[in-house]
Amino acid sequence: MATLHHSSFCPHSRFIRIVLGEYGTATVHEAQSRTGLMRPYLRPIYPDARAAGSAITVSCQPGDNLMIHKALSTLMPGDVLVIDGDADVSRALVGEIMMSYAKSRGAVAFVVDGAVRDADSYETKQFPCWSRGINLRGPYKDGPGSINVPVVVGTMRVNPGDIILCDGDGVVAIPAEKAAEVAVKAQEKVDAEVATLKAIAAGTYSAPWVDEALKAKGM
Repeated sequence: MATLHHSSFCPHSRFIRIVLGEYGTATVHEAQSRTGLMRPYLRPIYPDARAAGSAITVSCQPGDNLMIHKALSTLMPGDVLVIDGDADVSRALVGEIMMSYAKSRGAVAFVVDGAVRDADSYETKQFPCWSRGINLRGPYKDGPGSINVPVVVGTMRVNPGDIILCDGDGVVAIPAEKAAEVAVKAQEKVDAEVATLKAIAAGTYSAPWVDEALKAKGM
């Protein structure tokens, strides 16, 4: 088991995390050259959920949540608990009690490559959660597992301290050391899209690039 203090992560400011949280996952995914996207089978438990925070990672055995219980005690305000459950959905890894404890410590979301249960409680308590599935069967508590090590969730490598953005479109991981650069590019993309929408509304929009692309491809 590896447990790192937050100060051990690549430094990034809370401000940058908040700024990135203002953008949609699709925008940020485009802004970082279409990288960082977790597989779309990770879906929000309830509609309109969104979250942005720093990754606290857990790797556990299929259907076993012993190390997740330990990880809960390391959570700090603004954290997203990212759980590599080996893509197994035979047993729930987290439920209402664990979620309530995480929320009390200031965590902002769960991302679980595995199953969860007590699904209705997430919406009732407004705690965002993205998971591979839902299963009411309870977990084992045998271990082993690891905390704050690189994990693979939704086929995407996530490092402790990465910024995690989640919304209705999916989940994106941004390396902490690239967060400021990605935030700038995301704003540039938003500005360009706003200009396009204004042109559409004004009836002045055109897309000459379409014919240019077709011509370049001999079509």
